[in-house]
Formats: sequence, structure tokens, C-alpha cells
Amino acid sequence: MRILFVHSRYQVRGGEEACLEAEVELLRQHGHTVEVYEEHNDRAKSLTMLQLATRTVWSQESYQAIRARLSTEPFDIVHVHNFFQMISPAVYHAAHMAGVPIVQTLHNYRLMCPSGVFMRDGKICEDCLGQPVPWPGIVHSCYRDSRAASSVVAAMLSTHRALRTWNLISRYIALTTFARDKFIQGGFPAEKLVIKPNFLNQDPEIGTGAGRYALYAGRLSPEKGIRLMLSAWEQLGDRIPLKIIGDGPLVSDVEAAAAKNPAIAWLGRQPSDKVYALLKDATFLMFPSEWYEGLPRIVIESFAVGTPVVAANLGSMSSLVTPDRTGLHFRAGDVSDLVTTVHHLLSNPTALAEMRQTARIEYETHYTAAKNYDQLIEIYNGACKSHRIAQSTATSTGS
Repeated sequence: MRILFVHSRYQVRGGEEACLEAEVELLRQHGHTVEVYEEHNDRAKSLTMLQLATRTVWSQESYQAIRARLSTEPFDIVHVHNFFQMISPAVYHAAHMAGVPIVQTLHNYRLMCPSGVFMRDGKICEDCLGQPVPWPGIVHSCYRDSRAASSVVAAMLSTHRALRTWNLISRYIALTTFARDKFIQGGFPAEKLVIKPNFLNQDPEIGTGAGRYALYAGRLSPEKGIRLMLSAWEQLGDRIPLKIIGDGPLVSDVEAAAAKNPAIAWLGRQPSDKVYALLKDATFLMFPSEWYEGLPRIVIESFAVGTPVVAANLGSMSSLVTPDRTGLHFRAGDVSDLVTTVHHLLSNPTALAEMRQTARIEYETHYTAAKNYDQLIEIYNGACKSHRIAQSTATSTGS
């Protein structure tokens, strides 16, 4: 098959980039021809507010670039990972005009929520779910704490709902059952929503967990529960050190906490081999996220090296982490319950050792490259079949 991937890279690298790169490598390893059309959201810094607003709703530049790419060479699938902000939903119309089926991976909830995370003021918020115009997101300045910026995102969502842009997509890939159910609740067609988790292209092999520290690796942003985790380590510092890998808006909070608390070490960004080495030696992975999440790659990596996960009992994490088997849950947003949960885990070394083995089995069962390849090709074939049927129906009805 010939596949064109489409992705707008974030200013701070995250799991979406890793997922895209893994799928590209996987498909090429199996002999498929893969090309990638990319933009970088750093370009937004060079645009005026009006230019950025216009581009967010409809990027004529991206539309023309993708039309040109599809008209020059035949492609079987256009697979979009992220169109926001520089590419815009114009990509779907470009692919549709070229007669190429479209697959969209749903890494977040941007198609239903201006902020993309169903979170406001530190709490879960679904006020925009199912709204033709996501006006609550404007009222509450949900995107970047700006009513103007939120209005632009809301305009993008409303415009493309009116244009029936989302109907042009043949298959949506949800990363978990929870995410699929949430999109169905938001009005997206169940028959187009399939579940395929993220995966690892290379098996990192199981570690020992002998480092006697907890590890957090990910974006340092409010919805990730960073402040809650730092508060918990004001009490847990004497019990187990915490190493933090990552960068993001809350880096100053992390730096301040590390300067104040010797049990906390901020390591900044690290290459993947260093992350794996630290993850293999970690006693457990901290995952305190306060939003619904998709399927974080770091959780799969943790399972792969046999490191249990201590996660907030919220959204997808409620089912991804099985208590007493692959890790433990704590009540989302509850510092005292997180402290209690960590104490409990550290007080049961036999159970902790068993969790390491079970976490590894979980990876081998669900998140290997071989299993993921079969799922991805099945999704592509389904998208092509659905697209042919839709085209045939449109031709027979004269629409």
C-alpha cells in the first residue's frame, strides 16, 4: 500500500510524534510505501493573529500542498494524526477531492472540545460535548486561557461541523474503549470508530526495578497532574525519591520543587535510550494525569520493561492499569490517597515483584508491533472498502 501520513508537530514533542514515527517505521518494515506531510506549530510564532486564525479554520497552503501531492502520485490511504493548528481540517477536503480514503487517529478530544482535554479549572468538564457550537469553551476561555483564541478553535469546530467535514473520514482510530465510547457519546458514528492501541516497534526487554526510585516521564503541564504529584512528594520524600523527565509549561514549578525538596530530581528532556534505562530501574512509574488521556506511550513502555504504574483512577487509565496486577490506582486529584497508595505499594515487595511480571505479560499480549501491524492493515482495508461503498452510493444516487 501507499500511505500518506499527515501531522502538525507540537512545539513540545510528545507521544503523538512517537506514535506517528512508530507507525511509519512499522509500515516501511513490511514493505509499504510511506510518505509524511508535516508542518510544525512553531510556525505560528511568525504569523499575525488574523493569519493564524484564518489558517486554523482553513489552511489553503496545506490544502493545495496535499492536493498536489495526491495528484502527483497515487495513494491508497491518507492517515491523519494531527491537523491542529497549522494544517487545519482542509486536509480532509483535499483527500476527498482526490478520491483517497481518510483515516484519523484520535489522540485527544479536539473534535469535541476546544481545549482537547475535557478539562477546565483543574476538573473534568464536558460542557461542550455534543454542542453544535462549543460556546462554553469560549465563555470560559478554555484554549490557552484566551477568549479570542478559544473563539478561533470554536469557529474551526463549528465551521467543519456545518461543512460535514468529519463525515469525509472513513475510519477513526480510538486508542481505548473509553475514548471510543466518549466519541460515540459526542455524536460520532459507532461504525466508523475502531480501537487500536499504541505500540512499541522495538522490544526494550524487561528491567530489574533495582533503582529504588519513582519515575515520571512526560509533558509538564497542568492536566498531567504535575502539581498534585509534587505536593504528594512533600510527604513521600523520605520514603522514595522521585525522578522527573520532561518539559512543558510547568517546568518552573518542577524546578522550584526540586530546589526545595532533595528527594525530587528534574532531569529535563532525555533521549529515548536514557528514558528506557531509567524506566527499567524504576520501582514504579507515576502517572497522575487529571484528564481522560488517550493511551500514553510511556505506560506501554513501562509495561514492556516490567515496571508497575501508579495511576489516577480516571478515564482510560481505569481499565489500562489493573490494580494489584500491573499497578495501582489512586483517586484522581486526591493527594492523600496518592500518598497512601505509594506507601501501600512499597510495603508489599512480594506483590510489587509479581506486578513486574504481570506488566510484562500485558505488553506481550496487547502492545507488540506484530499485533499492531495486523490491526492497522485491517483498519486500512476497512477504510478502503467503506470508501468504495460510499463512492458507489453517491454515484448511484447522483449526488
